[in-house]
Amino acid sequence: MDIQMLAAEVPVEGEHSLEGIDFITSGDQYLTFLLADEQYAVDILCVEEIRSWENPTRIPNSPCYIKGVINMRGIIVPIVDLRMKFNISSAIYCETTVVIVLTVETEDKTRTIGFVVDAVSDVLNVEASDIKPAPAFGGCVPQNYLQGLVNVGENVVTLLNVNVLQEIEKHQLI
Repeated sequence: MDIQMLAAEVPVEGEHSLEGIDFITSGDQYLTFLLADEQYAVDILCVEEIRSWENPTRIPNSPCYIKGVINMRGIIVPIVDLRMKFNISSAIYCETTVVIVLTVETEDKTRTIGFVVDAVSDVLNVEASDIKPAPAFGGCVPQNYLQGLVNVGENVVTLLNVNVLQEIEKHQLI
């Protein structure tokens, strides 16, 4: 299933059904995922694909958090382990481990990178007014990667800035 094509067909607000899947939308949508016990989210419109974990082809002399590359329908996609990149804890690959492939188009190019996460959780509807700025104290995720925080029930979901995530390796990849 091509999530990006399906998400593009869902109108911004209201209740809709496409291909047997019910969508209730208001505001922007984010794909939530787990890294250790923390919940993070990225803009769902940047999600190209969610893939089950498979060992990528290792690139010699790359940093430990760059797991290698995969061939995704003719596109060579670097795979970055977010848990290792953000020093959250050591990565454990299991049956829930997935790779979220994110694509960002800029004025002059399209950039696609896969990010290893512990598990995909849900799709979250977020109004712009619900996004709170991240506090300026040090955490495991550098401040410039954070788009903001959202309260969801008793939990806090950290929204990651996909454009900055795509640039984190610009001097180290390719």
